[in-house]
Amino acid sequence: MHDLVIRAGTIVDGTGSPAYTGDVAIDGDRITSVGGKAGPGRREIAASGLLVTPGWVDIHTHYDGQATWDPVLAPSSIQGSTTILMGNCGVGFAPARPQHRAELIELMEGVEDIPGITLTEGLAWDWETFPEYLDALDRLPRAIDVGAQMPHHALRVYVMGERAIRREAASAMDIADMQRLTREAIAAGAFGFTTSRTDQHKTRKGELVPGRYSEVEELVGIGEALGDAGAGVFGLISDFEDEAAELAWMTRLSRDTGRPLWFLLTDRAYDPERWRRLLDGVHRARSQGAPLTAQVAGRPVGLILGLETSLTPFSIRAAFHAMEDMPLPERLARLRDPAVRQAILDEPVSEHLLSILPPLSRQIATRWDRLYLLGDPPNYEPEAERSIAAIAAREGRDPAAVAYDYLVGGDGTRTLFFPVTNYVTGDLAPVQSMLEDSCTILGLSDGGAHCGVICDATAPSFMLTHWARDRVRGPRLPLEWVVKRQTSETAGFFGFDDRGRLAPGLKADVNIIDFDRLRLHPPRIVHDLPAGGKRLMQNVDGYVATLVAGQPVFEHGEDTGARPGRLVRAGRR
Repeated sequence: MHDLVIRAGTIVDGTGSPAYTGDVAIDGDRITSVGGKAGPGRREIAASGLLVTPGWVDIHTHYDGQATWDPVLAPSSIQGSTTILMGNCGVGFAPARPQHRAELIELMEGVEDIPGITLTEGLAWDWETFPEYLDALDRLPRAIDVGAQMPHHALRVYVMGERAIRREAASAMDIADMQRLTREAIAAGAFGFTTSRTDQHKTRKGELVPGRYSEVEELVGIGEALGDAGAGVFGLISDFEDEAAELAWMTRLSRDTGRPLWFLLTDRAYDPERWRRLLDGVHRARSQGAPLTAQVAGRPVGLILGLETSLTPFSIRAAFHAMEDMPLPERLARLRDPAVRQAILDEPVSEHLLSILPPLSRQIATRWDRLYLLGDPPNYEPEAERSIAAIAAREGRDPAAVAYDYLVGGDGTRTLFFPVTNYVTGDLAPVQSMLEDSCTILGLSDGGAHCGVICDATAPSFMLTHWARDRVRGPRLPLEWVVKRQTSETAGFFGFDDRGRLAPGLKADVNIIDFDRLRLHPPRIVHDLPAGGKRLMQNVDGYVATLVAGQPVFEHGEDTGARPGRLVRAGRR
């Protein structure tokens, strides 16, 4: 008698092998048999006509604060993610001295658009060191599993204090301290180290992050700590101002230490061939024995722009910006006043407000040809005729007026979609090339981050609906391949060795999916964070059940209340 039997499902086991029909038996938190006819179960789930897959292993999230108070971690958990990895892009909350907590909150608010008031209210700060942070995560019951990485900016501020905030160069003693603390974090169960070297990442005040201009010697020194430990993955985001120099030190570091190194790769509108050059660099590095990988997204990194979100195309006009803290009904009434409307449309962009935005977001008020109606269901590969520019041309109107009237129409919850990256050709052809490249890994969901302007934690569901079923603007991808990309490949890359596949002896993290009914709803703003903080939430239909460690944590989209999730420490089951 098994604890649970998933009966007669279409098994997509995460290895890329062709799907087949059979049973999956579970005892305790482990899978005991896959395929064929299993014996009876104390509970059985009829899965005929349904997909049975491993749970998604999402390697790029920012739940670093939220995971200390929230046991559910939606929307990632409601989208079938059963393991998430935090501490990306060099931002996080450990290690942290008491006198620098406010700076780390401001940093996370600026870089990842997580409300500062929410973090101030929600963080208990019952830790200082990174191992103590892991212990704090370990104490909270949770629905899904979490893992963490050492964030460079927090580490740098911990070691260097105000000198790090002023972006001064690290001394040899500073680097030695950062090496020691990184080894300590790896020994405690960190999955790696991350940093960022990009002008896209700024504090709430518009300041660049502490590690933006760190010398290569500092980064190599920290990377050598991973080599000394024989564990951990090194990750970063870079602007690649000098592509050859950046790729050279990355190649040298990963080859000399033997540790995997990944960097984020997307296309850029100002340089359409950039992603190809960088990916060629990854192939060259691998030919030299360096385990270098590009982490890519499965859809555009796009801003959701609306009156309730953190940005609109008019947020960088002073008159509009001055009303953004008003309650929505009051603001709608004001915005619908013809005189106010005309004043905002006539007003030039504020150079100060524009300068605070990350560089790639500054075109939200000028590139009307890249601003689209999102729709229901949301369309993440929109045709040119859905753009504000095209609508304006058809109607013989000013694009700004079209966007304004659309946003203030209805009940004020309408949204527009602005692809910041991964949409330079007006379709997802470059994304498909990146996805299919052997030197890439799927990530960049950013779950838990960009709360008021991006909702890409739903990317795992999108991978199935768009790429494996619905795409009409280009080739679709095999379902088995799509599942493999976000299960065994992501799990294997970071060393989550007991999950990511449906096989006897592995952890029973499982999704049961009605593939035909799988459907994303439009993102919407909710105010369910501490202190009433807002975030984008996005529901999905079609997940019959999500199991973690053999226990259903969601059934038909509803939280069961089960809390089998835990902190996962690298190198330990």
